[in-house]
Amino acid sequence: MSAIAFIAIGAAVAALCCAGAALSMSNATAKSVDAIARQPEAGGRINSALMFGLIMMETCAVYALLVAILIIFILGGKI
Repeated sequence: MSAIAFIAIGAAVAALCCAGAALSMSNATAKSVDAIARQPEAGGRINSALMFGLIMMETCAVYALLVAILIIFILGGKI
């Protein structure tokens, strides 16, 4: 395999992390809506825990996107 193929595979793996974060965010949001529907009085605590989790997942997605961009432009530019 050529070096460009390895760079493309590395960028694709990093981009898959973004897809995983999007799926986890949708799953967490669905579970929190279900929990609030079952116990409306705990909505504030559920929302704050949800926001913290969403922030962590979004940070992971942004870092993965940054890694994918760096792989493409930094390593791709050296070939």
